[in-house]
Amino acid sequence: MVHIVLVEPEIPQNCGNIARTCAATGSVLHLIRPLGFDISEKAVRRAGLDYWHLVEIHDYENLDDFFRCNPQAASNLWLATTKAPRPYTEAAFFDGCYLFFGKETAGLPLSFRRAHEERCIRLPMREEARSLNLSNSVAILTYEALRQQGFPGLLDVGEMAEE
Repeated sequence: MVHIVLVEPEIPQNCGNIARTCAATGSVLHLIRPLGFDISEKAVRRAGLDYWHLVEIHDYENLDDFFRCNPQAASNLWLATTKAPRPYTEAAFFDGCYLFFGKETAGLPLSFRRAHEERCIRLPMREEARSLNLSNSVAILTYEALRQQGFPGLLDVGEMAEE
């Protein structure tokens, strides 16, 4: 299992795409406030997110609240940041890992990155590119973590395999 932690996400469409990735992979979604959008049942229904019921979602007031509720996360976490000193290919993702992603406009808080510098990883990209879209970054790292774990509980073939 993989835990996706979004720290102060701002764009509802990104969160919707990430929730769909979580639904498809069985990953757990953790949202750290403040959020730039409404996640009430009414708002989700209005947005037509018909897969939302497939996602296990937890909501926290701040990072301190998150770690108070999930103390085990401190020993199995990875922080995705464009400022990281190493690529994600150097990370070993174990079952139950927590992948942290920052808000779209500012990334993860500096103090949080400094406290976990040895766990900061990045997706390689051209120097001229500021960053990838948040939902794309989440999908890439989620599938890499699951690949390293052997894609537990996921179908690895489609209907064409039966032909």
